Amino acid sequence: MQRKESALIVRHAPEQPVSAAIVTLHGGQEVSRRSVRPWQPAALRMHPVLRAAAAAAPADVLLGQVHYRYRGWNTGDPADDALRALDELAELAEAPVVLVGHSMGARAALRAASHPMVRGVLALAPWCPPEDSVAHLGEVPVVLLHGDRDRVTAPAESVDYVRRARAAGTPAGLVMLRGGDHAMLRRSGDWHRATAEVVAQLLGPDRGPEGLATRACSADGAIQL
Repeated sequence: MQRKESALIVRHAPEQPVSAAIVTLHGGQEVSRRSVRPWQPAALRMHPVLRAAAAAAPADVLLGQVHYRYRGWNTGDPADDALRALDELAELAEAPVVLVGHSMGARAALRAASHPMVRGVLALAPWCPPEDSVAHLGEVPVVLLHGDRDRVTAPAESVDYVRRARAAGTPAGLVMLRGGDHAMLRRSGDWHRATAEVVAQLLGPDRGPEGLATRACSADGAIQL
């Protein structure tokens, strides 16, 4: 019987007991059944993001990424993969998890926020179509970071998602980065600094909704909602 491929790739596992975990989810395509390759730009794009997040985290934090079965969203495949990865992580360590996703991966991270291990979600240039529900988020803090020059995913849909999440009682915040693009190449330093600041907040003891996005981003030209 063929063994099912793991949905979790562990990038760093501390020797001491794990206090928390940071797991990244890269982007993809709307529809594709092609296999994911580690050298794809979407996957490589998340390496500096994970490094930035790790720099803000204690040494006893596990670092990982979700391995997708397919490149496409299809019918929600990456979200299913994220949930499988979290179940696998639970077998390694019962620790709170911060999910950091980009584009399609951000959509999957937001979908997976209902998993009991998830402590918070950072969604970078997220794909947030209006049909996606926010009811499952509950009290899990979410921060969306979007560039106002994004031509792939709509910043306005991120604004709408945050407003709907807040109306449902979720501590949600949005940072709009002026001049930021979808690939996070323009103002890349600000994307990475914001990632580090948000992750540090989500891993910290005070994760309340009051000013979460404002505290999380010190980038010049950023607009908080």
